[in-house]
Amino acid sequence: MVGSGRRGRLASAVTVADLRAAARRRLPRMVFDFVDGGAEDELTLTENEAAFDRVSFRPRVLVDVSERPQHVTVLGRRLELPVILGPTGLMRMVDHEGERASAAAAHAFGTVSVTSSGSSVSIEDVAASVASPQWFQLYPWGDRGTVENIIGRARDSGFEAMVVTVDVPVVGAREKDLRNGLTVPPQVNPRTGWDLLRHPGWLAGLLTHPRPTFANFTGLMTEAKGTTGLAVYTNGLLNPAHTWRDLEWMVERWGGPVVLKGVMTGEDAKRAVDVGCRAVAVSNHGGRQGDSVPAALDVLPEVVDAVPADVDVLLDGGVRRGGDVVKALALGARACLLGRPWVYGLAAGGTAGVERMLAILRDEIDRTLALIGRPGVATLDRSAVGPWPRAVAGGLADGVPEPVRKS
Repeated sequence: MVGSGRRGRLASAVTVADLRAAARRRLPRMVFDFVDGGAEDELTLTENEAAFDRVSFRPRVLVDVSERPQHVTVLGRRLELPVILGPTGLMRMVDHEGERASAAAAHAFGTVSVTSSGSSVSIEDVAASVASPQWFQLYPWGDRGTVENIIGRARDSGFEAMVVTVDVPVVGAREKDLRNGLTVPPQVNPRTGWDLLRHPGWLAGLLTHPRPTFANFTGLMTEAKGTTGLAVYTNGLLNPAHTWRDLEWMVERWGGPVVLKGVMTGEDAKRAVDVGCRAVAVSNHGGRQGDSVPAALDVLPEVVDAVPADVDVLLDGGVRRGGDVVKALALGARACLLGRPWVYGLAAGGTAGVERMLAILRDEIDRTLALIGRPGVATLDRSAVGPWPRAVAGGLADGVPEPVRKS
């Protein structure tokens, strides 16, 4: 249930940026930074968003845009929005509904969510909470017994696709988390106490519901002591020696559609298809792993051109507007994976907040399609985007002013 204060926050939110501001107010600094921050100097985090600013639309006029359908087909499934809620772990640290909120909102809007293997709600509970099948995410850990356990449980729970994330051989340096002394769950101590107490709504949710933990691992490592022990255990599973052979083994064990997440080159996209992946997600982990990595949007065309047309290419990273989704689709993405935007909504208002985020993006996509003369997302191609031609001197080109850049 959403309280009157949270209803007001959601009603007044007209952009994803508004939901981010609401999340910042509601969450303690260490939790907000965990959601919002990136690795090292956050260059890649910044570039993911800035890349969309460098792309302009080429609007067409006198086009009948009275109908503007947004549905797409990904892995053979019709999605009513070209937006998928991506995997993010430990979401009950943000709000007690956690990953259930993502699945419920995706179901309500006719799309799909991806449940992280690091989720704070078990994959069984997420699957049981909604009627429509969801996807799940997994890492190529070094312990194949753990991998087989998660794959078998996901299959038994009715998940329809597996997303394998391959850009975490080691954990990136998220320096804000290190400076904040982030623990899971956050602990009240002299260093953090005042900040936590200044956010009573969030703190009440933490104290009156089961504490956030790695729900998918609680029965796998009985000797691990509490959530801290599980965190050490899961980090210890990371496998810097993993190779394409490990991916082949996972594809074989799953036996269903596989999305490879973390692809940033055409060569790797081709290799993913060769080993049996039916989709790839162009992703730099939202700037949370390596820094000085290119923006996901900047390498999207390379990946799209490298794979057959029947391979679905998803874009993950930097989407904050419906117009960003339109740009990604014009450059060849089948749909966009979202991480931070749905978590902002979760912080602002639980399931209702995630639904508000999806409604905002749906309306922005619809309006953008109308204004650029495209009667539906199926009509998007590279002719829909610029950049505008520019004079060598950088002034005017054919009377067209330079686009205004965000500061």
